[in-house]
Amino acid sequence: MSRFRKQPQTTPRPLPSSGQIPPVSRIGEGLLPWIFIGALIILLPIFAFSTLENIQRSNENSARLLMEKGAALIRSFEAGTRIGMDMQWSRRQLQNLIKETAKQPDIVYIFVSDAEGRILAHSSPGHIGKTYTHFITPCKEGGNRTLQRRIVDGPDNRRVFEVFREFIPAGGTHLQPQVQAQVLFYKLFRASPDADHPQAILSPLKNPLVIYTGFDMSGIEAAREKEARSALLMGAALLSIALAGFILLIYVQNHQATRALLTRIKAFSDNVVENMPIGLIAMDPDNRISTINSAAEGILGLEPAKATGKRVSQIMPPDLRPFLRSLPERRGPVETEIECQVAPNRLVPLEVNGSVLRDADGGSHGSLLLIKDLSEVKDLKREVAKSQRLASIGKLAAGVAHEIRNPLSSVKGFATYFKDRYRDVPEDQEIADIMIQEVDRLNRVVTQLLELSKPITLTCRDIPLQEFLNDSLRLINTAADAAHVKRHLDLKAEDCILNTDADRLSQVLLNLYLNAIEAMPQGGDLTIGLFPGATSGQIVIRVTDTGTGIDPSNLAHIFDPYFTTKSTGTGLGLAIVHNIVEALHGRITVRSREGKGTAFNLYLPLNPAIRT
Repeated sequence: MSRFRKQPQTTPRPLPSSGQIPPVSRIGEGLLPWIFIGALIILLPIFAFSTLENIQRSNENSARLLMEKGAALIRSFEAGTRIGMDMQWSRRQLQNLIKETAKQPDIVYIFVSDAEGRILAHSSPGHIGKTYTHFITPCKEGGNRTLQRRIVDGPDNRRVFEVFREFIPAGGTHLQPQVQAQVLFYKLFRASPDADHPQAILSPLKNPLVIYTGFDMSGIEAAREKEARSALLMGAALLSIALAGFILLIYVQNHQATRALLTRIKAFSDNVVENMPIGLIAMDPDNRISTINSAAEGILGLEPAKATGKRVSQIMPPDLRPFLRSLPERRGPVETEIECQVAPNRLVPLEVNGSVLRDADGGSHGSLLLIKDLSEVKDLKREVAKSQRLASIGKLAAGVAHEIRNPLSSVKGFATYFKDRYRDVPEDQEIADIMIQEVDRLNRVVTQLLELSKPITLTCRDIPLQEFLNDSLRLINTAADAAHVKRHLDLKAEDCILNTDADRLSQVLLNLYLNAIEAMPQGGDLTIGLFPGATSGQIVIRVTDTGTGIDPSNLAHIFDPYFTTKSTGTGLGLAIVHNIVEALHGRITVRSREGKGTAFNLYLPLNPAIRT
């Protein structure tokens, strides 16, 4: 029966330096944040400058549009004034012209002042005659029609975009434009004085006259803010896209480097697995073989091309299947030794290590099986034990053979001589017979000792095992009848042919038979059984008696040389049996209950090439 045991936790040994894959570099991981920050430092000013430039361009476009609108209004008012000069308009008609012109959307005011800032005409009549606090002299560069702009605080603290220049209502007279305008406003204010603005009558007009148009900037500023937000959003989006592209580029490079590294690691691990000195078999959760190396192929006789993808029940030897079925029920690695028949004529002792591969949540990802052929180890252990035993016995046997055998021959010769000489003395005859018997017994002991100390040679041939067992029982008929022991045959394996050394096997059985008869002094039953082994290619011969049994404390020593519980025993019989069974590539076990009887089991291969 296989003995399962959990493997102790051990610290894995590092791989050898030869061919070792270098550890994954951490340089890329450490530099990645700095690369990101560097890219942000480079890209952020570019996109910020571009965004600010777009905002400034938008502001300039808005200012240009207002300038053009202001210029158009000024030209329109100058044209109306010129018409009024030709038609002899009154001041009220000129004031109405300003008011009507100022009714256009976004226009805060339109007014005309003289060179000292006195307001001569205004879209809001209440300002006429007052001095304009933001008055400045128009620039003379570029001619009298140079258009200027500025932003001032208007009524209700509104920001006003102001466009102004000299007021030149050119006409068809011979007078200069400024003189024409001055004459017009002088006539208007002198001809029909306004009681509400007497200062406009008392003070003479000063050149040059200036016309102002003011535009409400609230809509413009709202549009500017909207455009600025749009520009900022667009800049942020472009910056995000650029950063995302940069990060994607780094990711792709890292992905390619990782794939190359994984390819090298896979090649390295595949090489390690393929060249492992022990067999390795990996199975998926469906118990299909996913990986098998050449060592496992050689041990189990499987071909990777045929085994990969097959279920365990289809391809694995039957002796391994119970172990594999038991793996999911166990936690951690499990180790056992199994005698596995991998071919009809090949029985291999295996050391099997198995474990279920689980993730952090306890889910199964398959199982792993490590297989080691113990044939050589078993042979070495057997040979070492045998060598140690034979070494100690051999020394003793050599001394006994030389020191005892020669004197025994002399003693036996003198005993035979005295027996022939004193034929007529019965007492002397009896003494001589006893001396000869004891000498023969000592000779047998020496012979057994020498046999135990030297290697056993075998002459194997095919024998029909049922017939052989019947013949072996006939050898003890006389002794069994004298001890009132009944013999029984229990043959469960029919037509069994065993390739073995018949003489050696007969010696083993005869020794077991005689021990069984001696264990039943009051008579009993001796049963010889023949059964199929646990694996094909193996046979079991069982010798069972109903005798006194063996003390449990003595069971571990019954195969040791010179161990005996009999007063006249040598302690070499079972030791020789053990040696012969091992020489036949088999093994022997014993079960006994004191007062109930003993059973010896001989496990023998049908073919000596198969080791049990």
